[in-house]
Amino acid sequence: MPELNQNSNPLHGIKLADIIEKLVAEYGFEKLGEKIKIRCFTENPTIKSSLTFLRKTPWAREKVEQLYLRLVK
Repeated sequence: MPELNQNSNPLHGIKLADIIEKLVAEYGFEKLGEKIKIRCFTENPTIKSSLTFLRKTPWAREKVEQLYLRLVK
């Protein structure tokens, strides 16, 4: 049954690292930090530090995923 839920999940199979890399390529860290006000995008941002923070912080990850979904639509 869990597969049925994943089939309707547009993020299924997409790695968080790929999401961050696409957003950074599209917006850059400065613009990304304006769109989503979290320090991992505004203070000494790196892909690695952003991944570490977002993996531990569900509310921030949700915002990043929503921005990604808007971008790829």
